[in-house]
Amino acid sequence: MIHLKRAAAAAAATMTLVLTTLAPMAAARADDLTGTLKKVKETGTITLGYRETSVPFSYLDGSQKPIGFSIDLCGQVVEALRKKLGMADLKVAYNPVNSATRLPLVANGTVDLECGSTANQLARQKQVAFSVSTFVAQFKWLTRSDSGIASADDLKGRTVAVTSGTNTSQFLNKLNQDEGLKLSISQGKDHAESFLLVDTGRAAAFMEDDILLAGLRANAKDPSRFKILDKSYSADPYALMFRRDDPAFKALVDETLIGLMKSGAFTTLYVKWFETPIPPRNLNLDFPMSDNLKALIRSPSDRANS
Repeated sequence: MIHLKRAAAAAAATMTLVLTTLAPMAAARADDLTGTLKKVKETGTITLGYRETSVPFSYLDGSQKPIGFSIDLCGQVVEALRKKLGMADLKVAYNPVNSATRLPLVANGTVDLECGSTANQLARQKQVAFSVSTFVAQFKWLTRSDSGIASADDLKGRTVAVTSGTNTSQFLNKLNQDEGLKLSISQGKDHAESFLLVDTGRAAAFMEDDILLAGLRANAKDPSRFKILDKSYSADPYALMFRRDDPAFKALVDETLIGLMKSGAFTTLYVKWFETPIPPRNLNLDFPMSDNLKALIRSPSDRANS
């Protein structure tokens, strides 16, 4: 009996020692978190940046809720965060961004993860960081069907629209100078305003990524009033955007996206948003996956083109 009591006492002492040892270790693991992971753990909330009119990547549905392809991808990152941090009750806050505010809001910590239609560029990497690529676009022109404009050559000397703060704006300014197009360039504060410039006749055409133009046209009251010209120009790949110098968070984001690509879930989400009727008007963009994006799914990369 005495031996049993001694054994029980020894076991209890051992357990106390183990628990006493493990407690600081667990605290140390929490303390070892850095950057976004540390911020999310301490605040219990992650803030996602969303666009209001970037169909089908990030936009508002009929009830003003952020939805879209990029929103769904970010949702998968949030789930990965919940598991990694052991935070089943992790809250998600949404913060609207536009072309002019997205970079500064990420850089200053207001937004933790931007879920929009942002191109990964070397110049932007000086301010923010990017995930592996999630889409590959091309620049194109949208004009009214009754404009009499049949090709990009017809735009010489005309007034055209572009959205302020976009890589498209940078490209168009360079194109205008290099090719002597003598364009008068009007800048909208967002894609909806740039589209409106064409709709109301204040601009002959609007240059933007092909898929964004397709989304804007599909959601117009009368899509047949607008056409997208055949001429295309290469553009930069899209990616999710977050703060620089945060390798732990980048690793989690990239691992999540690459996992979706390898499992086929990424392609399933693509079909959902690009090849299936989507809210709020139940329209199908009918935009099959490009060979360039298929190649990036096979070999994920966070490389910028320019």
